[in-house]
Amino acid sequence: MYEGIVQDLIDELGRLPGVGPKSAQRIAFHLLQSDPVDVRRLAQVLLEVKEKVRFCIICGNVAEETECRICRDPRRDPTIICVVEESKDVQAVERTREYRGRYHVLGGAISPIEGIGPDDLRVKELMVRLADGTITELIIATDPNLEGEATATYLARLIKPMGLAVTRLASGLPVGGDLEYADEITLGRAFEGRRRLDV
Repeated sequence: MYEGIVQDLIDELGRLPGVGPKSAQRIAFHLLQSDPVDVRRLAQVLLEVKEKVRFCIICGNVAEETECRICRDPRRDPTIICVVEESKDVQAVERTREYRGRYHVLGGAISPIEGIGPDDLRVKELMVRLADGTITELIIATDPNLEGEATATYLARLIKPMGLAVTRLASGLPVGGDLEYADEITLGRAFEGRRRLDV
């Protein structure tokens, strides 16, 4: 336990996701030893991000305006929506440079253990977007874990009566991985998602 404000700083840093007690202490002492100008700049950015950043009224992605840059981009295909759990997933998909449609950020995944149900996610907003008939395909890109699978299944069942093409990102073995280390679910998915080799 440190004195007063130093301990307060460690405690606050420790509340950040992925920052344990040791990391919080390390960051706190780094800040204490840093130039005051650098610390002020960090504090200013933290305040500005809370002031300026909001969520896109269309897709739910982070934005500095009412709509994010992807929703404003006329070059994006308006007939395809990729559903992701969080804004960080949008960036992961964008890095692939393979997808040119639009997004819908749910704000999480269904997790009964954590008390998160469909009403806690942006499912109603998704249904409103699908209702106008412009969308022809919905790509569900939730995480390949228990919560992501539950969310994908729920959405697929909900949307099926609308007659849209609902697809799920393929998942399976990572490049460079060994079969012997793959779990049953991953290996099963790899078999389901197999494709013809044209040589």
